Amino acid sequence: MEVFIGTGRLADILKRGIFGNTVWDYAVALVTFLVIVYGLILFKDVVVARLKRLAEKSATTFDDFLVGLIGQIGAPVYVTVALYLSTRSLALNPTLHKVILILLVAAVTYRGVRMLQMAVSYGLEKIYLKGREADPGSVATVKTMSAITNWVIFAGGVVFLLDNMGVNVSAVVAGLGIGGIAVALAAQAVLGDLFASFSIFLDKPFQPGDFIIVGDLMGTVEQIGIKTTRVRSLSGEQLVFSNADLTSSRIRNFKQMFERRALFQFGVVYQTPLDKVKRIPDMVREIIGGIGETRLDRANFFKFGDSSLDFEVVYYVKKPDYNIYMNCQERINLALMERFQKEGIEFAYPTRTLYIEKQ
Repeated sequence: MEVFIGTGRLADILKRGIFGNTVWDYAVALVTFLVIVYGLILFKDVVVARLKRLAEKSATTFDDFLVGLIGQIGAPVYVTVALYLSTRSLALNPTLHKVILILLVAAVTYRGVRMLQMAVSYGLEKIYLKGREADPGSVATVKTMSAITNWVIFAGGVVFLLDNMGVNVSAVVAGLGIGGIAVALAAQAVLGDLFASFSIFLDKPFQPGDFIIVGDLMGTVEQIGIKTTRVRSLSGEQLVFSNADLTSSRIRNFKQMFERRALFQFGVVYQTPLDKVKRIPDMVREIIGGIGETRLDRANFFKFGDSSLDFEVVYYVKKPDYNIYMNCQERINLALMERFQKEGIEFAYPTRTLYIEKQ
């Protein structure tokens, strides 16, 4: 008899209405909330554990990053998702429904923005920093690019959140656009150098360690910064170039040469016999061919000079290093002097012959 009375009282309590819903409805919503929360947590733990085991078997780091990204999804997202789903069946005040929806959108947006920021930063580091981890300029450029993209993604997330909250985002976007134009005009030079550094970093016209010539200045690139690029000149001083100036200049990058082209001329006196003049190109070919680091292109009797018979020689040094080129040129010059001395051929130098006619 007491059991029936207790059961009847419990049934009456469950049927009792509170703020438009019965106690039973609230109990169902609470159980649904707890089941969803713990179900999502259990699902994440199972999925992450299995993905970790799979990631340990691969040699790449992308899967490890992906597992860590999934692991970032935590309690705020689970709680707001469970709260939204469990209260859908309840007759709540429209304002309360709106607040729950905003909480859900805010939690999901925040986590989505953070995951997207991490993914973009990871991609920039892997794509553009590969092999240049020790270069401070490249590291600084990647960090700056990551910071800018993170702010852009954050701003997009804020606009998305405000739009879902019912705020008119057109005025916000217009204000941001006007403010951005004002900032860009005020910092035009700085932004020009900043975007020029991105252009240098992405296009890679030169890298630290490359020997470049810009106008009449030359040296080895030491650091590519956000605003300036620093070059060590041959005489020892440091040259500081604005990045915007570099991107608008013609740059000669000698580090990218596979071989160096060399041209030189020499002359012999007009009194040189014809048969020896004919053999001079063959002598040059023989000399350059005997140097293993060079490749002859041509050797020709070039022209009749004012006081000499001029020859022109073009050859290639198989290595671009300037010191190697100078060593080869020195060996060629010495070998020519030695050969001409044996053949009795004289190098020409500026002379003038004066003929005096007697009356």
